[in-house]
Amino acid sequence: MVLYAKDIVEKEFLSLPASTSVLEAARRMRDGRSGFAIVATPDGKPEGIVTEWDLLTRVIAEDRDPEAVELGDIMSRNLVSVDANAGIDQVAQIMASQGTRRVLVVKDGKILGVIRAQTILSRLKDYVDRLSAQIARTQTPMF
Repeated sequence: MVLYAKDIVEKEFLSLPASTSVLEAARRMRDGRSGFAIVATPDGKPEGIVTEWDLLTRVIAEDRDPEAVELGDIMSRNLVSVDANAGIDQVAQIMASQGTRRVLVVKDGKILGVIRAQTILSRLKDYVDRLSAQIARTQTPMF
């Protein structure tokens, strides 16, 4: 029993165009209780990501006007992504080696969803519990 990226992907995520103002993005992130937004083209291809940390360090700390700055100006362009059929171990390894808390799940150049480190941790516990139960059922009692 293997757990794949497609099994734990979060399909609901905030996606905004690069021309969105930082102020609008911050409000949408707040309303959706999301710490990030994927910046995508109109046809759904990912261009970048903006996190709450980006808003703090690239706009607020620099005393820039959040109404005048667009997401395209501050987004991180080096997206970390995996195929939907990647195993959870591969996803976790990529997140650790890349130092990221979010990985895009992409198929045919389009975003299927996002996997967050928090999701991996919670799903991994469930996965280990299920495996442990399977192993326990197959073991023969000693007496």
